[in-house]
Amino acid sequence: MKILYRYILKEHVGPFFFAFFTILFVFTLQFVTRFFDRFVGKGLEFFVVVELIVLQIAWMVVLAAPMAVLIATLVVFGNLTNSSEITVMRAGGLSLYRLIVPVLLAGVFLTVLMERFNNIVLPEANYQAKQLLRDITRAKPSFGLTENAFSGLVDGYSILVRETGDDAETLKGITIYETKEDDDKTVITAERGSIAFTSDYHYLILTLFDGQMHELREEDSEEYRITTFDKHRYVFSSTGYGFERTDGNEIRRGDRELSAKQLYAVGLQFRERSNDAKKHISDVVSREQETINKQRDSVEPAIASVTGYTVEKKAQALQQVEKMLARIDREIDHMERSRDMYNKYMVEFHKKYALSFACTIFVLVGVPLGVLAKRGGFGVGAGLSLLFFVSYWSLLIMGEELSDRSLLDPGIAMWIANAVMLLIGTIALIRVSGLAIGSGR
Repeated sequence: MKILYRYILKEHVGPFFFAFFTILFVFTLQFVTRFFDRFVGKGLEFFVVVELIVLQIAWMVVLAAPMAVLIATLVVFGNLTNSSEITVMRAGGLSLYRLIVPVLLAGVFLTVLMERFNNIVLPEANYQAKQLLRDITRAKPSFGLTENAFSGLVDGYSILVRETGDDAETLKGITIYETKEDDDKTVITAERGSIAFTSDYHYLILTLFDGQMHELREEDSEEYRITTFDKHRYVFSSTGYGFERTDGNEIRRGDRELSAKQLYAVGLQFRERSNDAKKHISDVVSREQETINKQRDSVEPAIASVTGYTVEKKAQALQQVEKMLARIDREIDHMERSRDMYNKYMVEFHKKYALSFACTIFVLVGVPLGVLAKRGGFGVGAGLSLLFFVSYWSLLIMGEELSDRSLLDPGIAMWIANAVMLLIGTIALIRVSGLAIGSGR
């Protein structure tokens, strides 16, 4: 059995690494192609671009590993079936369940390895990439703007640029939407402009030329004002940007730059805040209800004799109810924001383990698929694997969306994809094993 297990593992290693590096190459090529226009002509050093690409490879590894497991498993067992080696092994008294043991153990080992990668390497790589992008944006402000797409480079504004110049400062075809929550809605358009930092890098200056400013007030929808200008300047605080290479402790880490332990701790804090807000709502309602009841008891004896007094008390009670409702609205908003942040962090927490465990799940899916395919080869394996992985990724995204909308618990949302694939793999494996037993008889 040891010789047989070593043979199966040896057959599995080659397709795995071939698939793994092929997927990484495709992802990297897609990334470079997508951001090619932002790299070229911006005056960025070659090694800076290489460093950015290398840091981006971290998240690609997370996706490439389980997909490579599925491809390799499907290819190996497809080849063994096509060459009748599986038939010979079963004729020798070996069940399909025993034949998948070495590949399954390899999948478990890779699961543990990917769990460590997701909790140690990936958060740090994402954080360093975030730091590097900030440094690049400070040196080349237009790098933070994507041509023909809206960008949130500046908080409170959505900026669309049709074309960026080679000097990393010149902009053409500019449209700016103010996204601030107030009564005024403003849209600014300009034929051209420039973007640059002040000498101390504390402010970002956006200078517009030959443009118009369109303003609409929500209170009076009939009031619409258009202002034409030859030159207009916006000054924004550059909080979040910096130029010289940072020391790694200046930017606040987001959910994708934290380990599972850190994500869980932050998630608990937001859950406690949500629970506190819920308790405050209950306390406010109880306290105000008690106050209103006392006021009502004090007003009722005077109703028959002093009508003006009664009207005044009713007005005061109504005003107090409105204040109570305003406080409740604030607490509800706070509770919902805390709940959304809890879901956001817990989704990332469970995703780290769900994607790692997929390396084991896809072994159970790949084995029966390889046997049923009957014809091996990388092309067949890659095609079937892509189909199942797209389905898996769609379920993962759907779960994340449901969790973000608070329609599903983050844990359930992130493990739905694994549960579905495990069910498919188990049923297919039992069916394939049953067919083999039947044919052996």
